[in-house]
Amino acid sequence: MNKKPNVKVYEDSINNWPKDERPRERLLKFGSHTLTNAELLAIILRVGVKGKSAVDLARQIIREAKGLRGLDKLDPVDLISIKGLNHAKIAQIKASVELGKRILEEPKKLEGLASSSIKAYEILLPKMRDLKKEIFKVIFVDSKNHVIDMVTAHEGTVTMSNVYIREIINLANKFGAAAMMFAHNHPSGDAKPSNEDKEITEELVFAGRIMRITVLDHLIIGDGQYFSFADEGLIKIYNANFDRRKSS
Repeated sequence: MNKKPNVKVYEDSINNWPKDERPRERLLKFGSHTLTNAELLAIILRVGVKGKSAVDLARQIIREAKGLRGLDKLDPVDLISIKGLNHAKIAQIKASVELGKRILEEPKKLEGLASSSIKAYEILLPKMRDLKKEIFKVIFVDSKNHVIDMVTAHEGTVTMSNVYIREIINLANKFGAAAMMFAHNHPSGDAKPSNEDKEITEELVFAGRIMRITVLDHLIIGDGQYFSFADEGLIKIYNANFDRRKSS
């Protein structure tokens, strides 16, 4: 007679698990880095549903969302279709994900943002990569190249008609900024600039020159790629165009 393997079988509720195997207790004892994505999400969910522990429910959510990035991309209206999620749990999940993203925007994390396009890209990517609409951000920098603040100047398709250059200059003066950087995302994932992107950037460079505020760069964030107007020499060209017009 074959002996059955010794398999642990617990009731659905995590409260019925041995204490040293519960996600919350393990996090407190060993640290959050020791938990799986599903276990971390289970702590946020707190409870599961009939027939499923919070961990089982978390695994299902991650699977249906196609990973944590997918979970971030889904709107609340999309998440409600996942069995076991209600509005309270969805709010908890979205709030937790947003907190994680905002950690990357803490001032100490912005050190060096204005020093290179790759540094700026690495900081901006988690916040802008998976957005479903275009977001235009302005980063204001002081005379020592330290970031003063980063603001969202526009949400929606970026065009000359909706990027208000005067308001951006007014904000720069309010912050006492010596320089500015710009960034916006392309939801398509393709970071190639459009003609409109080029026109907006040149106008911003011109406005900055008039007000003696340096435009350092304009980044377009795609999916795993970016375009830097400074790296491609376009900021230099726009400054030369301004000088040419001024002298003519």
